[in-house]
Amino acid sequence: QVHLVESGGGLVQAGGSLRLSCAASGSILRLYAMGWYRQARGKQRELVATITSGGSTNYADSVKGRFTISRDNAKNTVYLQMNSLKPEDTAVYYCNADLTYFSGSSLRREPDYWGQGTQVTVSS
Repeated sequence: QVHLVESGGGLVQAGGSLRLSCAASGSILRLYAMGWYRQARGKQRELVATITSGGSTNYADSVKGRFTISRDNAKNTVYLQMNSLKPEDTAVYYCNADLTYFSGSSLRREPDYWGQGTQVTVSS
């Protein structure tokens, strides 16, 4: 089995910063792209940022210049540094990974493996 465990969420005032972490563990053979998505109450889940195994990044326009995604391949961990937070950033943030893992004696590819999410609340 594979687990993606997010941490670092919480309550912060507008203009503040938070750093999210997502650690992947289990019978992982290889991690490809990883990313962060968010879902605000009453809205659809949306992309925040992604990063390939080689370090290429992609950001939603709404977070460009404020958020930075990074990863530590040795630790199977992806991070999201969030600065200049705004109330509209309030959402549950989910970690996502494209990975290959062992399930028993089988090797499986899962392009959309999700964590359970961590709440980020930005007060005005």
